[in-house]
Amino acid sequence: MLTGLWIRDVVLIESLDLAVGPGLTVLTGETGAGKSILLDALGLAAGVRAEAGLVRRGAAQASAAAAFSPPPGHAVWSLLEARGLSAVPGEDLILRRVLSADGRSRAFVNDQPASVGALREIGALLVEVHGQHETVGLLDARTHRDLLDAYGGHGALLRATGEAWRAWREAEAALETLSRDAASVASEAEEAGLMLAELDRLAPESGEEAALAETRAVLGAAEKALADINQAGEALEGLPPRLAAAIRALGLARSRALQAGAGAEGPAVRRLAEAEAALDAVFSGLQEAEAAVEAAASAFDFRPDDLEKAEERLFALRAAARKLGCAVEELPVRRQALADRLARLESGEAELVAARRAAAEAQTRYIEAAAALTTARTAAAEALSRAVEAELPPLKLERARFRVALEPLAPDRAGPGGCDRVVFQVATNPGAPFGDLTTVASGGELARFALALKASLAGRGGEPPLMIFDEVDQGVGGAVADAVGLRLRRLATEGQVLVVTHSPQVAARATAHWRIAKAGEAEDLRTRVEPLDPAAREEEIARMLAGAEVTDEARAAARALMHA
Repeated sequence: MLTGLWIRDVVLIESLDLAVGPGLTVLTGETGAGKSILLDALGLAAGVRAEAGLVRRGAAQASAAAAFSPPPGHAVWSLLEARGLSAVPGEDLILRRVLSADGRSRAFVNDQPASVGALREIGALLVEVHGQHETVGLLDARTHRDLLDAYGGHGALLRATGEAWRAWREAEAALETLSRDAASVASEAEEAGLMLAELDRLAPESGEEAALAETRAVLGAAEKALADINQAGEALEGLPPRLAAAIRALGLARSRALQAGAGAEGPAVRRLAEAEAALDAVFSGLQEAEAAVEAAASAFDFRPDDLEKAEERLFALRAAARKLGCAVEELPVRRQALADRLARLESGEAELVAARRAAAEAQTRYIEAAAALTTARTAAAEALSRAVEAELPPLKLERARFRVALEPLAPDRAGPGGCDRVVFQVATNPGAPFGDLTTVASGGELARFALALKASLAGRGGEPPLMIFDEVDQGVGGAVADAVGLRLRRLATEGQVLVVTHSPQVAARATAHWRIAKAGEAEDLRTRVEPLDPAAREEEIARMLAGAEVTDEARAAARALMHA
């Protein structure tokens, strides 16, 4: 609901602050007084295209601000969030536009800079305009399907169709992915199979690289140690026989000395005996040393091919890791991943068949859901057509016909909202072909068709926006004008309606009444807006009935209209 309007330097309005209430507000005044200026200013605030001519002569810029109070669940709050504009649902929403004399403009939402396009989107959710030269919102063909769905109460069917659409799109996306994979599955499977066979042959184990490196180091050290031991053994070779020969020679020399008469206790025999004993001790020690060297060699459990095998294993693991671009430690994981991937590739054809079946089933469910929605829309279209046609005769459109046309969308244009295009069409004369509202109806007829539509749709489709009717009663009077007024008043019970009118029958139905007038002369003309109390309303309606001279009869007629 619009709650306030602030206008500065717009055409003939220098400064104007208006509080706007619920219900039906009418704007009356002489032709040329500037009634449309208020609508222009509201359009400026709501993001409608504006020209520099709106700036009051002599002013640097014009500005208009409109305050709205949408309820917390209104669609505008989601739009604000999507546009990155801060707002608190349930609080006032202020749209403001500043237009410079050079035609440039700036837009603000709750004092936050915004694009004019964003302001227009927001304004479209809050304001509908129906007039002689412009009709937006209700008669925009892009809104017709949503209006029909709101009229028919198709919320559950819409949700089911949307869910079926999304499920179908997801199934199609999965099928597309599998189809792309299938194109390269043969070469990939061959490559994966060869790599897996190599890893299966290697059978890498966790921690194996570190263990092999340690084994390699130990075996390398053992090989060098054995070489040293063997060198020691080779150095000892030949010493025992030579020592044995030396011992025998000393024993023979001692025997010869004794035979020659040397005493057993003589110095020569004693020295020979000592030398022989010393060599005998060396001989025994040498034997022990040889046994110890052999024992030391036996202590190293080393076979030359063990080192070669460890190195070959280590080098093979590292080569496989390089080929896969990973660490040796990751080879067991990669081996399992390759096995899983190969299994998926090999079962890819089965998955592809299943994916095709799932996509086809999802498409069938969507078609069925969309068909159910189409059936419901067809019934609602017939009901809405009858309801609107029932509203036409009192609005002096008794010769006109109205219908809600459903047209199937091309398959590539179907979507979560179903497979139908909905268009409101009219034929203004018997025998004339049906055509789109905006191309067939004249300005006055268009506004009255909009009124008939709104009257038929009243109470359907959630929170109604502010509805503006600009001279919807043009060219009609008497009972027709009264019918227009009654329908406007009925619409205003559901929401908020602002009407520019020359009809006393319409003005008499108002909840609030503003009189628009000019003040000043020549280049100092100003438009002023005067909210009227009941007595002033009676006088203004009497003027509309009588013309320049207001008579008592006109006042009595005005009272009768106001209390009818």
